Amino acid sequence: MILLDTNVLIYAFDLESAFCQWARETIADAVAGDGAAINAVSLAEICVGDASPATVADRIRSWGVEILDVPAAASQVCAKAYRQYRKRRTPQRGTPVPVMPLPDFFIGAHAMIMGWDLATADQGRFNQYFPSVSLKTPQ
Repeated sequence: MILLDTNVLIYAFDLESAFCQWARETIADAVAGDGAAINAVSLAEICVGDASPATVADRIRSWGVEILDVPAAASQVCAKAYRQYRKRRTPQRGTPVPVMPLPDFFIGAHAMIMGWDLATADQGRFNQYFPSVSLKTPQ
């Protein structure tokens, strides 16, 4: 099984994206192989930016991609990685530090506890906070 980061689906839906072909090939290869999935966190992220959120899940499933709940066990792994992130982002010189929301951490933690590969175009953050997760990224 390959867990797909939200950006893979965004690129696959966006015919103008430089990563559209990579995303579509990644999804097709995964579906034809051991399977492809997203979790509920990615589904929510996609729905936020979609003009027809009521049909998003059906469109994703029509590609052969499974939609999974996030396992409760991912919460502790997510929290540990997020604490690390927040600690590294400690403000210096009194300027506020942008805080990234939790979705990427839940996605990375889900892939990690399941032992799955993760397809993403956001290599840096996942490599840093989930180094044991094997990434499939655009060239």
